[in-house]
Amino acid sequence: MKSEEEQILHLLGLARMSKGLVYGTNDTLTAIQGKKAKVAFFPKDGGASQQKKFRDKTSFYQVTLVEDFTKDELSQAIGLNRSIMAITNNGFAKKIKQLLEEKERN
Repeated sequence: MKSEEEQILHLLGLARMSKGLVYGTNDTLTAIQGKKAKVAFFPKDGGASQQKKFRDKTSFYQVTLVEDFTKDELSQAIGLNRSIMAITNNGFAKKIKQLLEEKERN
């Protein structure tokens, strides 16, 4: 069985194919501020100033922020050289939040 992390990365790829994902710094921030983002992803090896900006925005707009993956893992998951992204689809967001909770429990 796949680990929670593998499942989350797989869901990112599916979300991109079904247009339930925005990526890139500007589009992701716009989705967060427009209350379209349900779960945002920021790479654990990302820059400190960007990280602060995303932590502040997601905290203010009450969006779940995931910082468990590297730039490479996130880019690979969606098949693009992008590591900042947000899930805008409710179904994918719900499943990812569920997997994050399971991961924390284990």
